[in-house]
Amino acid sequence: MERRLVPIARPVSARLVPTGTPIDIEAGKFVTLTQALGGTYTVVVDGNMARIESEDADALGFEPETLEFEPPADGAPSFAQVRQALASVHDPEIPVNIVDLGLVYGCELEGDTVHIEMTLTAPGCGMGPVLVDDVKRRIGRVPFVSDVVVDLVFDPPWSRDMMTEEAQLSLGLF
Repeated sequence: MERRLVPIARPVSARLVPTGTPIDIEAGKFVTLTQALGGTYTVVVDGNMARIESEDADALGFEPETLEFEPPADGAPSFAQVRQALASVHDPEIPVNIVDLGLVYGCELEGDTVHIEMTLTAPGCGMGPVLVDDVKRRIGRVPFVSDVVVDLVFDPPWSRDMMTEEAQLSLGLF
């Protein structure tokens, strides 16, 4: 995506990247849009990077991107839909989804509960709780899922060789 200057249409809440600190951006403020992936938006405001959620896309002049799934006929959660939901979560600093980035170590369905084991690119990442909440919220949209349990682990530590070849190619690392 090409960076572009965008006016904020209404007051909006955002989170600073990488600390996760909540901020408010007033209407009329111009921000630089740097990433629009998975329904979230990364902007630069007053020299700081911030993430705006899908629900607030209208503040940037976009339609909110909603994740919707067709309920499976068997009445059980679909593993493919869970993986699709996971792949819709993007790191706010790296334009790659968390699956291709190699942050998801495990994904299991146990009845109507989804268990996720994941990591972060850095243990001290302040956006960790934001990404975990995003994972829970998006997987929670999958029909027949009643609970999402996310285990945040740091062993093994993440390294860029955990990324898919496609992700490495898109970032010019391969």
